[in-house]
Amino acid sequence: MGYKSLSDCVNDLERHGHLIRIKEEVDPYLEMAAIHLRVYENGGPALLFENIKGSKFPAVSNLFGTLERSKFMFRDTLDKLKVLVDLKSDPVKAAKNPFKYANVALNALSALPMKVTSNAPVGFGKCAIADLPQIVNWPMDGGPFVTMPQVYTEDTDKPGIMNSNLGMYRIQLAGNEYVQNKEIGLHYQLHRGIGVHQAKANAKGQPLKVSIFVGGPPSHPLAAVMPLPEGLSEMTFAGALGNRRFRYFYDQEGFCISADADFVITGTVYPGENKPEGPFGDHLGYYSLEHPFPLMKVHNVYHKKDPIWPFTVVGRPPQEDTSFGALIHEIAGSAIPKEIPGLHEVNAVDAAGVHPLLFAIGSERYTPYLDGRRPQEILTIANHILGKNQLSLAKYLFIAAKEDDPQLHTQDIAKFLSHMLERFDPVRDLHFYTNTTIDTLDYSGGGLNQGSKVAIAAAGQKKRELWTEVPDYFDLPLPCVGFEVAMPGVLCISAPSYKTEDETEKLTSILNEAFKSMDLRGLPLFVLCDDAGFAGATINNLVWVTFTRSNPSHDIHGINSFTEHKHWGCRGPLIIDARKKPHHAPELVKDPEVEKRVDRLGEKGGALYGIIS
Repeated sequence: MGYKSLSDCVNDLERHGHLIRIKEEVDPYLEMAAIHLRVYENGGPALLFENIKGSKFPAVSNLFGTLERSKFMFRDTLDKLKVLVDLKSDPVKAAKNPFKYANVALNALSALPMKVTSNAPVGFGKCAIADLPQIVNWPMDGGPFVTMPQVYTEDTDKPGIMNSNLGMYRIQLAGNEYVQNKEIGLHYQLHRGIGVHQAKANAKGQPLKVSIFVGGPPSHPLAAVMPLPEGLSEMTFAGALGNRRFRYFYDQEGFCISADADFVITGTVYPGENKPEGPFGDHLGYYSLEHPFPLMKVHNVYHKKDPIWPFTVVGRPPQEDTSFGALIHEIAGSAIPKEIPGLHEVNAVDAAGVHPLLFAIGSERYTPYLDGRRPQEILTIANHILGKNQLSLAKYLFIAAKEDDPQLHTQDIAKFLSHMLERFDPVRDLHFYTNTTIDTLDYSGGGLNQGSKVAIAAAGQKKRELWTEVPDYFDLPLPCVGFEVAMPGVLCISAPSYKTEDETEKLTSILNEAFKSMDLRGLPLFVLCDDAGFAGATINNLVWVTFTRSNPSHDIHGINSFTEHKHWGCRGPLIIDARKKPHHAPELVKDPEVEKRVDRLGEKGGALYGIIS
C-alpha cells in the first residue's frame, strides 16, 4: 500500500478496524503514555488522540503495536523488500538469475529519492517547539521527548542525500538547562551513523546541520531503525517499502526537508557544545540517567497542513518497539548471518532488553575428523559477532553449534537456554571481555558505555540432564532465604540486598562452602536475586532480571571456581549475581493516580470500553 502521508495511513487503518479515535481531552503528561501502554498490553488498536491539552495538534500511537498491523500497512511491498535486502546481501543471486530478479531491481531503482523542485517549504507552516505535543511518558523523565523521530544528517565530505544518514535518536524538547524553543537535546548511542557525521564536522570546526523529520508515511520511521546492508540508503529503502519515492527539498538555509513529513525541526550542532539530557524511561525497563549529549540549536519548526504527531512509549519489553523489531526481523533477518561466515542465526533477545543478551547458532566444522566436538569455530564466529556494528554492544552472547540440533532456533528462549545449559562446560566454555563498551542505556557496568562481556559457547553431546526440582539433600544456607526453580537447570535464590563487593565475596564464599561437595550436576546455573519468586515466575522475568542487572566481569561467580593461565572457570554451578546494585538506574514504575484515570476510560461509555476492560 503506497501511503502518501501519515494521514493516509491513519485513515486506512481506521477503515479496516485497526485504529480508534480518542476524543476526550487527554494530558500529555503521563496520561497519554499510560493509555498507550494499557491498550498495547491488551493487544488493542492504534490510537488517534484528537484533543491534547496544551497543543492544537493531534497525535497517533501504537501504529506498529502488533506484527499483524505492521504487516498490514506494508502488505503490497513486504515480500519485495525481503528480496531486495537479500539481493543486497548476496548480489551473486541476481547475476545467476537475472530474469527472476529483474523486476525487483527495477523497483529499487524507481525507489530512488526524488528532489522536489522548490526552494522553500511550500505548503508548510511554522510553529514553536512549545506548540508541539509535550508528551512525557514516565514520572522521572527529564522533560518531553520525541520518541519516533527520523534524524537526518549529511556527510560533510560527501554531501547529498545518497550519502546521508537517517536514524532514530531521541530528542528532548524541553526541561533541564535547555533554553525554551531555542535549544533541544540530541541523544545518540554508540555505533550510530550520525556520530561519524558529527566527528567529520567537528574535525573541520563546522556545525553539523540536522533535520528532524516527524511523521510522514510509516515506511519512513521504519527506515530510520532498519539495520540495512552496507551501501543501501535509508531513503531508497523507505521508497521501496512505502511504494513511494522519498520526496525532499532544501530550505533557504540549506537544510534538507522531507516533503512528506508532518513536522520538520531544523537546527545545528556545534563542536563541543553539550548539555545534560535525560533522565528518560527506556527499553531496558529502567531510566537512562542524565548525561551530557549534543546540544541542537533550533532554526525552524515546520509543519504541513493538518499534521499528526506520532509517538510511542518505551519501557520494559514487550512494547510497541517489540513489534517494530519483529517486522525488522521479518524483512532483514537473513541479512546479518550472510555477512558472517558460518553464522546461521542471531537473536537480540527482546525480553532481556535487546542488547544485554544475544543468542546465536553457528557451524562447528573445524575438526570433523575427530570424535566429539568442542567449541572452536563458533568461538571465531562469536568474536565476529561481537565486532559487528550494534551487535558489538551485546553483554552476554550464548552461541550453540548447529550440528548438535539442526532444529534449534534462537527465538525460543526456554528451549535455546536449555540446549546451552545441557551442553556448556563451565570449566572451559566461558570467555570474558573486560573493560570494554556496552550499550549506552545499560548501567550494570557502573559507567556510561562501560562494562564487560562474556561469550558462552556450547558444542557437543549433552553433558547433563537438567533438574526441574531440587534434591532432598539440598539445603540453602543463611543469609539466603528462599529459592525457585525458574526453568529446568536454573535456580533463582533470594539473597540479602546488595551492599558492597566485599559483602558479595563473603556471600559467594558461604555458597561455595555449602555446595562445593554437593552433587548439583542438574542445576548448572544459580541466579542471585532480590526476589526469587518474581524472577522465577516467567521466562521473560528470568532473562530480564538476570541479564539487565549483572555485569559479567563483576557478577559472575561459581562453585569451585578457579583461574588458570588467566582463564576463569568453575567446576560446580555458575552463579550470576542479578541483585540490584547502588549504581543501577531505577526501574520504571507507573503512576497509580494516572492509572486510575485510564481505568475510567475503560468503563462503559469510555473511549476504551471493551478494549482495556
